[in-house]
Formats: sequence, C-alpha cells, structure tokens
Amino acid sequence: SDLSSGINAEWPLRPGKRQVLIRPSSKVIVKFLTVMMKHGYIDEFEVVDDHRAGKIVVMLNGRLNKCGVISPRFDVCVSDIEKWTTNLLPSRQFGKLVLTTSSGIMDHEEARRKHTGGKILGFFY
Repeated sequence: SDLSSGINAEWPLRPGKRQVLIRPSSKVIVKFLTVMMKHGYIDEFEVVDDHRAGKIVVMLNGRLNKCGVISPRFDVCVSDIEKWTTNLLPSRQFGKLVLTTSSGIMDHEEARRKHTGGKILGFFY
C-alpha cells in the first residue's frame, strides 16, 4: 500500500534525522500523521503538491521509535483492541494503534472511548 511504502521507506529512523519525505501523498497518510502529531510523536508535516502524486515532508522531534503499517487491514472489534495493542506495542504506556472506523481515522484509545471497532491501519510508538 502507499502508506507502508511511504512510511517504511524511511523508517526505522536514523538518529538525528530531522525530517523525512513520504511519497505519494494520500488522505489516509495525512490522517495517520495527524494522529501522530496530536500525540506529540512528530512536530508537523506539510503536504507538497509537486503536480504528480504529491509528497509529504514530516518534521521529526525524536520521539518516534517505530511506525508500521498492518496489511491487510484486519477487522478489529472493540473487544479485540487490547489483544492488538499487546501484540504490536512495546508496553501499555507507549504508542498507539491507528484504526479506520465509521467515525473516521483515530487511535485505539479514542475508538475504545467511542465503543467502535474498525479496520487496523498501523501503529506507532
């Protein structure tokens, strides 16, 4: 998928690198990055229209250790969220799963609060 090729092309991150380039750009990637930014894992990002598929410049802040995409997008019901976090995240305190739900793309804690499941897009910590 475009998300995994874009994100995994630059991750795992080389220490001290301040920005990464993701291409092509997509709405899903933008939403995924927005979740990461909301939780302080990245500083900001800019979508650049290069008259082709577009690209995204992401400014890093050193907090992101790993970011991954789950393909295929498995269905995750609310009761399964715990199991997925245990399998994918290093500990309960760190990181988020990113789900696409009927209420939009959000992290697993928001999905749990809204009692909604969805399809898993990926994770970061």
